[in-house]
Amino acid sequence: MAERASGASAATDAPENEYKQCIVVRSDLKLSKGKLAVQVAHASLLSYEKASEDARNAWKRQGQKKVVLKVETLEELLELAAEAENAGLPHALVQDAGLTEIPAGTVTALGIGPAPSAEIDKLTGRLKLL
Repeated sequence: MAERASGASAATDAPENEYKQCIVVRSDLKLSKGKLAVQVAHASLLSYEKASEDARNAWKRQGQKKVVLKVETLEELLELAAEAENAGLPHALVQDAGLTEIPAGTVTALGIGPAPSAEIDKLTGRLKLL
């Protein structure tokens, strides 16, 4: 399924039974492409592990749709994590081990879902694609 052009909103008119996962990264960290890819992978797996078996299975049957979005600050990322918690969505924050580009403990990314797209879009629809 194709995503909107870069810079477009992440909101969609998702069918009620569609599942997806969103990965939100901090753009203020200016990570290299390789480091960014690793942080996105960590967020995807950590969040996946927190989802229910039903949600994981539905998401896998539908092709494992993922969308990578950005925020500008740590505060925005933590606020979004709190919103995901309040909404009861599976989510996970990634803290870097500090072995390469950034200090240990730096929060780099947030995975949300897999969960129904419409539920995730309520939180992430305002964010820009990475």
